[in-house]
Parts: sequence; C-alpha cells; structure tokens
Amino acid sequence: MAGRSIEGRIAEELGAREWQVAATVGLLDGGATVPFIARYRKEATGALDDTQLRTLEERLRYLRELEERREAVLESVRAQGKLDEELEAKIRAAETKARLEDIYLPYKPKRRTKAQIAREAGLEPLADGLLGDPTVPPQAAAAAFVDPDKGVPDADAALAGARAILTERFGEDADLLGELRERMWNAGYLVSKVREGKETAGAKFSDYFDVAEPFAQLPSHRVLAMFRGEKEEILDLTLAPDEPTDAAEEGPSWYERAIARRFGVRDEGRPADGWLAETVRWAWRTRVLVHLGIDLRTRLRTAAEDEAVTVFAANLRDLLLAAPAGTRPTMGLDPGLRTGVKVAVVDATGKVAATDTIYPHAPQRRWDESLARLAALASEHGVELIAIGNGTASRETDKLAGELIARHAELKLSRMVVSEAGASVYSASAYAAQELPELDVSLRGAVSIARRLQDPLAELVKIDPKSIGVGQYQHDLSEVKLSRSLDAVVEDCVNGVGVDVNTASAPLLARVSGIGGTLAEHIVSHRDANGPFRHRDALKGVPRLGPKAFEQCAGFLRIRGGDDPLDASAVHPEAYPVVRRIAAASGSQVPELVGNARLLRSLTAGDFVDDTFGLPTVTDIIGELEKPGRDPRPAFKTARFKEGVETIGDLAPGMILEGVVSNVAAFGAFVDIGVHQDGLVHVSAMSKKFVSDPREIVKPGDIVTVKVLGVDVPRKRISLTLRLDEESGAGGGAGRGRGRERERERDEQRRGGRGGTPRQRDRRGGGAGRREAPPANSAMADALRRAGLLGPERGR
Repeated sequence: MAGRSIEGRIAEELGAREWQVAATVGLLDGGATVPFIARYRKEATGALDDTQLRTLEERLRYLRELEERREAVLESVRAQGKLDEELEAKIRAAETKARLEDIYLPYKPKRRTKAQIAREAGLEPLADGLLGDPTVPPQAAAAAFVDPDKGVPDADAALAGARAILTERFGEDADLLGELRERMWNAGYLVSKVREGKETAGAKFSDYFDVAEPFAQLPSHRVLAMFRGEKEEILDLTLAPDEPTDAAEEGPSWYERAIARRFGVRDEGRPADGWLAETVRWAWRTRVLVHLGIDLRTRLRTAAEDEAVTVFAANLRDLLLAAPAGTRPTMGLDPGLRTGVKVAVVDATGKVAATDTIYPHAPQRRWDESLARLAALASEHGVELIAIGNGTASRETDKLAGELIARHAELKLSRMVVSEAGASVYSASAYAAQELPELDVSLRGAVSIARRLQDPLAELVKIDPKSIGVGQYQHDLSEVKLSRSLDAVVEDCVNGVGVDVNTASAPLLARVSGIGGTLAEHIVSHRDANGPFRHRDALKGVPRLGPKAFEQCAGFLRIRGGDDPLDASAVHPEAYPVVRRIAAASGSQVPELVGNARLLRSLTAGDFVDDTFGLPTVTDIIGELEKPGRDPRPAFKTARFKEGVETIGDLAPGMILEGVVSNVAAFGAFVDIGVHQDGLVHVSAMSKKFVSDPREIVKPGDIVTVKVLGVDVPRKRISLTLRLDEESGAGGGAGRGRGRERERERDEQRRGGRGGTPRQRDRRGGGAGRREAPPANSAMADALRRAGLLGPERGR
C-alpha cells in the first residue's frame, strides 16, 4: 500500500472518489451509523448507498487491522536490526494480511529450529557453497565441516544441517510462497474419506465418504459439511495440491520445479545436482506444502463462512422485511399435542388481552370445547386474524382454525401459519420475563406468534438473529463475523422502516441509529412516566439523550398524531426549515403540503437547494412529503394450504400446492406446504432459464405455487418445482435425474440449518476421491498429518 492511503484504496475498490470515502470515514469515526449516513448525509458522501457504505465499513476495518499489523511487523524487524530500505518498502507495499505474513515469516520469532542449530554449528557456508557451486561433491565439501564439538560428528550430519538451512530458506521466500499458494488454490483438491469403522456412525456424511472436489469450485455448504465431518471424527480431509490420481507420480511436481527455478537448481549431471534436487523435494513436502495447506484450509473456511454469512444475512433481511398484517387484533396459537394448544389474544397495538390453553388433539380430543372457547375469545376481543405456529401439531391446529372460520363466518376471521423459529428463545429470555411477567413461559410463545404476524420486524428484533433459523451451518461460523453481519442487517431493516417511538419496545428502539440498549430503556421509562411523546424535540428531555444521539435517531423515530405532522415522516428535524420554505413558496401550510401529491409533483427540487441541503436531500424530502412515513415492506397476504393434505403421506407427484418459502440456500429454496416437512425446489427447477442465484427468483416469506415432483416418505424428502409444466417423477424418483442431487443437498442443508448435500462427482473419469500414494518418508508423513493435510494413520 506504499504511497496509497486507505481511503484511496477503498475508493478504487468501490469505484468511488477518494473524497467520498474520506467524508464517510470521517462520519463513521465521528460516531455516525451507516443508516444515518445513507439517508441524511448524501451530500457529504456523494450519495453512496447503504450497500456501498457497509462494504466501505468492512474494508475500513480490515485495512486498519492490516496497518496495525504492518506497524507491529516493522517494529519487530527493526528491533532485530534487520530492517533495511528494501525490506521496509516490501513490508509497506503488502496489500493483504497473507502477503504481509509471508514477508515477515523469515523474521518471525520462532522456537529454535534445526536450521538455527545448523547455523550455530557453522554449516551455512556449506549450504551456500553447494547451492552456488553444484560442481563440488557434497560429501567432500561436508567433510571440511565435521566438528563433533559443535554437534557435527560426520559428513552426513553436516549435509543434514545444510539441508535444514536450505529447506527453511526455500520455505520462507515471500514471492515464491505467493505464487505457489495461488497455483494450489486454483489446481488443488479437497479430498474426503471416511475413517475406518465410522461408516455406520457417520451415515449422515455418506456423500463425503470418498470424494475429491476442486477448491475453487466448492460451494460453501459443502466445505462446512466436510469440516464438520472431520470435527466429529467421521471424515479425514486431505488437501491435495493437484488432482488426485492412481498413477504414480513421475519426476518432480510442478511445485518442486517452481522452487527449483526460483533458486537456480537444475539437473545438469553435476555432483551436487541430485542432492539439491532432493533438498527441493524435501522442502516442498515437509515445509512448503504444510505451510500452504494450513493457509488454504483457513482460506477455504473463510470463503465458505463469508458465503454462508451472506446467505444468512440476506434471508434474515427478507424475513424482517416481510409484510406486516398491521394493527389488527390477532389470536396466536402455539400448537401442541399432549400439552395442549397455547392461545394468546393481542389487541391492535400488540398488548395481551387474553390467554388460554385448549386441548383439541390427542390424547384429550376436546375438539368442540376448543372451538367454542376460541369463538368466544374471538368475539369478545374483535379478533380479525389467527396466527398459527408452524411447529408440532401445526397442521392439526390449522384444521381447527379452518373449522372455526367455517362455523363462525360472522366473525370474519382469516388464518395464517407463521414461522415460530426463535419463539421459545424469546419466551425464556430475560426481556420476555420483564415484558410479560404475569405469563407462563409457554404462553409467551403464543404472544410472540401473534405479534410476529402483526409486525414481524418489531417482534423478531427481540430475538437473537442466530436463533431465527434462516441460515446454513450457522453453528460452524465465526461468532464475531456472523453477529456483526446480522446486527448490521437488523439495524438497516429497523431504520429503513422507521419506528413509532410511542409504541416500540426497548429491543426495537435499541436498534435505531444512535440509541443502543441503555438509552432505549431510558426512552421507555420516560414514556411510561410522562406519557406519549407529542413531538420529536421532547426526546431531548430523555436522560442521556444528547445532541449527537438526537441527530442520529430523530429521523428514524415516528410520532403519529403528534403536534407536528412532519414528526410522523422520515424528514429529519434539521430539514424542517426546508419544508417550511417549500410550503411558503407554494402558498400553503405544512399540514396542507403533507400528502398533497399533485402539488408536490409540480415543484422543482433545485429551487430549494441551499448551502446546507443539496439536491439529493431536497429530492428525498419532497418524495417523503408525498407519502409520509411510508412503509417499504410489501402488502400483507396469506397462503392457503390445500385441504386434505396434512402429512407427507398425503402428497403425490403432480399435485399443485400453495406454500411459503421458508429458507433459501445456494442450491435452491425450501417451501413450507403444510405437511410438517419442507420441500426443496432445486435451483434447476425454478425457471426455464438458467438461474445462478435462487434469490433472483424467490426469498423467504414469498408465497409460491409449486408442483410436487417426487416424494420419499421413509426419508422425509419432497421434491418440488416452480415450473408447473415440468413432468413429475414416480414415487421417490424426485424429478428424474436431478432428483438425487436435490435430495442429497436437502440432507446436508438440514444437518447444518436446513438444506443440502452435494452429489458425489467424478469429473476425473473414475479418479474421484482416489487415495494419493502416502509419502515415502515417515517424518514427512508425520509433518503433513500434524498440519491436517493427511488424515490420522489407519491400520492398513
């Protein structure tokens, strides 16, 4: 990065100008949040959008960590007295952490190595001499260095020390390591084999018992699945630098030839050529390959984690921004069999109005009594919607609600099955105990189910995002990386929608720009003590809500029915003078201006630009005045499960059903069709055109019409298609050809979150997963095994 600032590098990567990045960095360092910057500081950033800003924020974090590490490396090398101008320039030019560590490797403090011991014994001149002049016979040259007092009893010991010195030198060349690492990344394979005797215990990993996959082509869920299999001691993983084959390797590998070229080692028949060639081979097998294997394991996992986190974050965003039913009295049903169905009625604002437990299912079977109780509650509290959790007994409870609606048409009820993922986590949380202290834990779940139909965003923010269940392999991911990404999604969603400050819970307020948990509690306490806020300026009376926090949060907090109609909009209080100028110019009052589309569309935004508010902000203001406080979420609608189709056994190929997309993975989408087992729509069954990303077609919460391609009842597998004219397979055939691939992918995804296992590929004409010949040298094999490049020794 020599000669280039962090801001300059980020600008180049984003395709933005350096002043835009510098301004954004200044705002971030000053405590501004991404939502605030994206919405209210467009002039400063040149209108960078929230996606660009999140990328900028991540890169800024990475590059600052890189700079901190760079300074630490420089200080370490300087303290050793080995920092010259050339080395300092190389260190300052390193653009990645990997490159920086490669350069630092020869200078990194380490335990006393064989090479260090050999140098102390005076053997470095022997190593340099043989490398520089291969015409000298190695044994003859080594004889001059024999010195028992220095631990060199004979010529062989001297040559072993010289080899250790050259091996370390070959393995610490930064430029060479970079070249070999990229070659191995592009040409290498991850080879997976089942451990002896683990076939039965590890049956869930059977698709990885004998496979080899190119690093560059491995989807994230496959990488994470194999690493999980290794962690559970079912699989042995080997990182092969080239495609595995049964054929014995003849001559030096590409990697050995690259090392030899780098250090001028050639076979010209000279006395030392053979010894040098063996030294190159030794360096590759025992040092360089081990080092690269560790690096590439980390790279594989990091790339897989990044993709998995991206999928999780995208699904979470879709779930949080699902259509709200709105302020309508709602009945939540948390289904159960032996323990009964928990019932909670909440009013239009989400306040609990009534609770109960009914026992319509086995073993009690008090069906009619349950219907009567539900009808009474619905009538008494003016219930309009019924939200049914999608857990155990969901289908039976949905049938109960259907009969309630049929028997009592006068109630004008509608029902919908909703995801109850995370409801139990919320029920047992400290916040739920504080919010609903009078309710049993089991009844709190029913309340959550009802509220998440009214407003998914407001309810789901009370739950740790990792517990909502829309990820894949989330428990195998970096806790810090996942939490940071998911928290950013929640923050963006909450601020994108806006929050009613007079009804919002503390967890929801805590996600508003500039607030946080403690300040959210102060806002709620102030509201409880003093009544609803009548205007945004009243927020300044909240303890510890200072000018900076007010600046950050005010535009995202809504006050409906307050003293100033602008307080119900996304117009920031700092821009109210602009609105008043617009009203004055149009000869109207502010209340008459709000919502007056005809008048607002006749205005020219440029007429109201000044030194403080530029064209982007004025344009946003006029757009917001036209539809003040508009909700960006889609309109609410419900899916209808087919009557008579209640279990997987009721399905048959060819059926056309309506369902709700529950999760989206890299290989397809899972759809809840009301039979307690989600079906998989493989990416190949989503469209007649090629689909590279399933999210181009569907997202969680979408209501879709699907066709059943195949059903495998014993294994609980359902294959679906969005291509309604696609031919169905027979019984468990799951859609001809693509079926087995879909089913395996479904198994793997279910193991890690809900989803898919890869097909076993054999792109090499019978070579997939073949075992490489073990290294001849046991020391080399031990080194590879310690590094995780070979599995444990097996009793062959």
